[in-house]
Amino acid sequence: MTLQLQTTAGPRRSSLSFHLPALALTLVLSMLTPLSAQQSPTNSQSLSAGSLLVFVSAFAKGEEGAVWSLRLNLRTGQLEKIRSNDSVSQPFFMALSPDQQRLYCTHAPKSFGSEEPEEVVAFAIENSDGQLRELNRQSTRGTASCYLDVDRAGKTLLVANYTSGDVASLPIAEDGSLKPAASFLRHSGTSVDSKRQQEPHAHCIVVSPDGRHVLAADLGIDKVLNYQLDPATSKLASAEQPFVRTPPGAGPRHLTFHPRGKHVYVIHELANTIGVFSYLPEQGILIERQVISTLPADATVTTHTADVKLTPDGRFAYGTNRGHDSLACYRVAEDGALSLIEIRPSLGKGPQNLAITPDGRWLLCANMPGNNVVVFAIDGESGRLREVGEPLAIPMPSCIMLRTKQ
Repeated sequence: MTLQLQTTAGPRRSSLSFHLPALALTLVLSMLTPLSAQQSPTNSQSLSAGSLLVFVSAFAKGEEGAVWSLRLNLRTGQLEKIRSNDSVSQPFFMALSPDQQRLYCTHAPKSFGSEEPEEVVAFAIENSDGQLRELNRQSTRGTASCYLDVDRAGKTLLVANYTSGDVASLPIAEDGSLKPAASFLRHSGTSVDSKRQQEPHAHCIVVSPDGRHVLAADLGIDKVLNYQLDPATSKLASAEQPFVRTPPGAGPRHLTFHPRGKHVYVIHELANTIGVFSYLPEQGILIERQVISTLPADATVTTHTADVKLTPDGRFAYGTNRGHDSLACYRVAEDGALSLIEIRPSLGKGPQNLAITPDGRWLLCANMPGNNVVVFAIDGESGRLREVGEPLAIPMPSCIMLRTKQ
């Protein structure tokens, strides 16, 4: 986890397919203009059917630390601010409940990664403009809490703690509030990098599509650990295959499942590569199939990857390079293998996190030390990216969550 805490400050496809008399067209446009003007970033009206609510965590110290509610226009790709909630300190990562009525966010009471355990804050999403009402807070039991996920039943929240090198599972009550941790498991071991891998560093934790297994990438020990989840008790236990190793010094950071659930993609922070694994759902077993670079062959800059995401149809994958400040774009074959399409600038320093809309048309990129969020249009045929509009200024954006259900 390379953290830099300094702070520095679409095309519209729709068109009329029939002809109107000029006067009638003028009247229609005059009626639409006032409605459009009412879409101010601060009002509380419901989002239109063509918009999506977006949450972005601003991982900044002091008053700039907040959870931002944004509106994404699904026709044009334009992004605008609605409101912010500053009741959390240095919010690094978030997760939504399956019904998307609750938002969970990490909170550092003193300082991120300090000796004091951090917390997860549970919020109810009050309305369609992203107003949040706090439900409660619970300890993560660890430090530098850097990843959250919720199981498919909405009964368990999983958390990965980077500095303390452990994971925890917290039961979720009927009202969405959090109960104390039901499981707390410390990782152990080292790997070959003398600076980054002398102790465990759990960096993400992700529930399998069927909800039976939980995978945790640990950068410090070059392993993806495999747990079984008991949905009734929210407890974790080691799986039949307790872990799979990544290449020495790779530093697995984030992972994601293919939409069809038969492959897993692990992005390696230290090696700047992506590992492709076959996944056997019944046994929860991972088998490595491919390792591919995220960088051009002539890259010489010091750089570390951060996030990996796939389009909802599973045809394209994208990874981030912090330092090279670029996005690696891949085509996904039927057997899950990746082939490089292009590597293009992220339009900001340190691309940290990605999100892709359910229709697969738009990719959002949070450039954390670059202090902006950028929207890219995804070409449905080639998978190539094209920037849309101007980057939106947000201090230290570290995580993006899309609310796809109202």
